[in-house]
Amino acid sequence: MVLGAEAQMTYQRADSIKICQVLRQADKQASTLWFARQFIGVPYVAHTLEVNDHEQLVVNTRQLDCTTLVETVTALKLCNDRGRRTWADYVRMLTMLRYRQGVLDGYPSRLHYFSDWIRDKVQMQLVNDIQQPNPPFSAVQTVNVSYMSTHPEAYKALKANAALVPQIRQQEQSLSGLKARYIPKSAVRNTKLLRTTVKDGDIIAITCNKAGLDIAHLGFAVWRKDGLHLLNASMLHKKVVEEPMTLYRYLQKHKTFTGIRILRIQ
Repeated sequence: MVLGAEAQMTYQRADSIKICQVLRQADKQASTLWFARQFIGVPYVAHTLEVNDHEQLVVNTRQLDCTTLVETVTALKLCNDRGRRTWADYVRMLTMLRYRQGVLDGYPSRLHYFSDWIRDKVQMQLVNDIQQPNPPFSAVQTVNVSYMSTHPEAYKALKANAALVPQIRQQEQSLSGLKARYIPKSAVRNTKLLRTTVKDGDIIAITCNKAGLDIAHLGFAVWRKDGLHLLNASMLHKKVVEEPMTLYRYLQKHKTFTGIRILRIQ
């Protein structure tokens, strides 16, 4: 394990090699899906960011969960689009994405709720939050988050330092009440309307009605003949896959899933 001298950072040499290799191989017009597909087969591992006693930027391309896959791919796409192809460029971009206004300043500066991530990255003009047209964006989610402050024992940093919990609670309160349009899961069908609304490589954030949470899962949009699919770090398959079943079927299998929000990398 290597600590980066220029940043509060944890990574392995294999991570920097992988990132530089992908950026070197990428065409100037490489799509989001091209970058995402470079990680197919990487094992799904949860909590890979919770490895240090003090918050550091963790770069781990060898083990991914749904959030770190989305951040890794988005950082690569943004770097490539801007002609920034070095390891240092990637580290800066990942920091920009993972932390509030791109500043790493302790555990509370990490964007833990994806609604917070969306709000912050839209402000930073890194992604667009697609909420039109209606239909298919016919439903409204009112964010109501509290899970972290009410389950601090589930988070290594909060368990170790109870003083962080009030800061997290304050962030939850600032998020709660925000409204966002989403596509209800009944409308995630193989229609001309959906095909013109959701593009290959869009970030899909699956909304849920589980108490205290906002977003249940993340991935990237992949269109096939039979409809919309999800490229994701899958707990079920234990690795990064393009889900064989359609997203419509996938959503129906989960009672707490309500629909999808759509983000587009700028």
